[in-house]
Amino acid sequence: MPDARAGHAARAVLVVGSLSNPLFAIFGTSPEAADGLPDPLDRFTRRVLTGLAESEGLGIVFPFDGPPYHPFQRWALKTGGFSRSPMGVLAHREFGPWAGLRAALLSPEPMAVPEALPERGPCPTCHDAPCISACPAGALSQTGYDVPRCLAHLRANPAAPCHAGCVARHACPFGRAHAQSEEAGSFHMRAFLG
Repeated sequence: MPDARAGHAARAVLVVGSLSNPLFAIFGTSPEAADGLPDPLDRFTRRVLTGLAESEGLGIVFPFDGPPYHPFQRWALKTGGFSRSPMGVLAHREFGPWAGLRAALLSPEPMAVPEALPERGPCPTCHDAPCISACPAGALSQTGYDVPRCLAHLRANPAAPCHAGCVARHACPFGRAHAQSEEAGSFHMRAFLG
């Protein structure tokens, strides 16, 4: 797969993900978290993972670079265990909606792939869809996520519980052990509101 921005053609893509709470604990001690400049988590991610990629002779791309944007969700779906959720994020069978896609390492050489990939993600088997009914903005449906409606609700309701983290995500029955802390949730919601 050619990628002009990464500077070479990749024959393998390794998607790098994280869980919010462990990442947030490490990020919180970084210079980016304290410097008051825009996009601190993106800058931290770029600094740390670019160093890793360079040390291994790999290219790297990020989901926040663009447009055009790279197909991170499509890449992650190919790894197995993920499904599309009504919340616009992928949900994982073990980690629920709490796995974030942070970067993709691009290898000029092919990489071995496990013979049997994990089964599909949890959303197709979740018949109750508690994420949809939990959303106080009514921004979720089986057909998608209404971002303008979500933003309007957050802006009109500054004391809404959503400001401490997405209520719909917290309603997901999958990955509850990995649910985002209030501190991490508040950080991400402030970034979302921009």
